[in-house]
Amino acid sequence: MWKEFKEFAMRGNVIDMAVGIIIGAAFGTIAKSLVDDIIMPPIGLLLGSVDFTNLFITIKQGTETTSPYPTVEAAKTAGAVTINYGKFINNIVSFLIVALAVFLVIKGINSLKRKEEVVQPEEPATKECPYCFSKISYKATRCPQCTSELKGS
Repeated sequence: MWKEFKEFAMRGNVIDMAVGIIIGAAFGTIAKSLVDDIIMPPIGLLLGSVDFTNLFITIKQGTETTSPYPTVEAAKTAGAVTINYGKFINNIVSFLIVALAVFLVIKGINSLKRKEEVVQPEEPATKECPYCFSKISYKATRCPQCTSELKGS
C-alpha cells in the first residue's frame, strides 16, 4: 500500500496540481489584500467614508454591552450575533478580481496556442482534366480517363 501511495504522490500531474493549489492560495491572498487595502478604501471614501468591513446587522445583542457597536470586532467581543454583509461585499469584489485575472491568464495562453497552430494551406488532392473534365490526382501527368498529356504537372 505504501508503494502504491508513493507512486500516486510522485506522479507529475499530482505534483503539478499541488503547486497550482499553493500558487492559487498565494494569489488569493494577494487579491484579498488588493481588495481590502487598495480598492475598497477609495470606494468607501467616495460613498461617504464607509468602511465596508464594518458594515453589519446585529441580530442578537451581546451580553456585555448594548449596541450600537462601532465595529464587527466590538460586536463579536460583546457576544453579539451579526450578519457581516460588508465582508461579503469585499469577498465578492475579491472573487471578481481573481476570476478576471484567471480569465486573462487563460486568454493569454489560448492566444499563444493559436499562434503556434498556424495551419499551412494543403495542396489539393485532385484536379480536373482540362480535356475530359474528370477528377484526377493533383500530381498526375497524364489523365487516366482520356490519356491526354497534362501540361504544367
